[in-house]
Amino acid sequence: MASHIFRLRRAAEADFEPMLALSIRVMREHLERVGRFDPDRRRSRMRKQFDAGILRVIEAGGDTLGCVGIEPDGPDVEIHSLFLDSAHQGQGLGEAVFRAIQAAHPGRSFWIEVLKESPARRFWERLGFAVIDEKPFDWVMRRPAD
Repeated sequence: MASHIFRLRRAAEADFEPMLALSIRVMREHLERVGRFDPDRRRSRMRKQFDAGILRVIEAGGDTLGCVGIEPDGPDVEIHSLFLDSAHQGQGLGEAVFRAIQAAHPGRSFWIEVLKESPARRFWERLGFAVIDEKPFDWVMRRPAD
């Protein structure tokens, strides 16, 4: 894994439209493949995360690299909305972000829903997640605590 220096900061209202656009760029192809692309639904989901204060912006050197949602209040830490700009994919940044989240929540287990037909499933499996359930359009994956 390449060394990545970044920070996670709580998303502000000014981040809403850029993060919404990023999520659409990253997910559109995959959502269209399963017949689930709906810009209004995507906007609604992103708005819910912003209003709940759970979305973090991933930044480095003044640039926005992506975002991630972190909900630590349940029995497992829920991760969602890990969207990285295409210029930053495939370089180890996603793993570095997960490792930072993991370090901030020691001894905790994690879960995520992954869209079926998405290459993200392989990414999460490499990080120790396994499928524990299936929904009509998503895999539910969990990583036990260390």
